[in-house]
Amino acid sequence: MEIIELKTSGKCEMVDITKRIKEAVYKNRWNDGILVVFSMHTTGGITINESYDPDVQHDLIRALDKMVPDLNFRHMEGNSDAHLKTSLIGAESTLIVEKGELLLGTWQGVYFCEFDGGRERRVLLKFIGK
Repeated sequence: MEIIELKTSGKCEMVDITKRIKEAVYKNRWNDGILVVFSMHTTGGITINESYDPDVQHDLIRALDKMVPDLNFRHMEGNSDAHLKTSLIGAESTLIVEKGELLLGTWQGVYFCEFDGGRERRVLLKFIGK
């Protein structure tokens, strides 16, 4: 098991954590199996999406803002929209590791999605396999 710690700066942003995940796979000599990438927060999710064009991340956040506007929610902390966005994106992704390599498509990256930042965040990596 490995924990990635990161600090976000914006209220909503997508942080590319692909490189840090690949470093953990190499460092721990994780070989063949699956890797669960899990956000340890109720207002931050994990997604796999395009890593080539940063406009994709911008567009995703903009679309989520339109789908889940900041309404007059009953939750008193004022971040109910962040909880809903996290539920839509999800708290985890499962990745395949083969021969010590993270298997991703050419343009894919793994992102921590911040919806209530800036904050200090933790992402858990749990490897199951050899």
